[in-house]
Amino acid sequence: MKQSILDLAHVVRSKNAGPYELVLDILFKDKKIYSHIKESGQFKKELIAQIYKIDPKSVHRIVWFDPANAVKVVMPRGIVSGSVGDTDVYGAQQHAPLLKLEFAV
Repeated sequence: MKQSILDLAHVVRSKNAGPYELVLDILFKDKKIYSHIKESGQFKKELIAQIYKIDPKSVHRIVWFDPANAVKVVMPRGIVSGSVGDTDVYGAQQHAPLLKLEFAV
């Protein structure tokens, strides 16, 4: 059975990691959910690339942080922060595609 990320996580957010990179954070509700997602291999660069419509090679890294039941994704911003055409200088609205994620648990 698949469940929405909204049911599995307390926090889903994005922020800048400098003007050229974006960080996506997911903090899962508990250790059991976190461990299952981590060990299942469902959350990977290809999934992020698919929902953000980028090349998987562009996803710089995925970092699992066990003490916080969290996963962090570092990827390039689509447009440099603060440049002409940037509509989200802080990168705080870029997590929206993650809200569509579903995982088998």
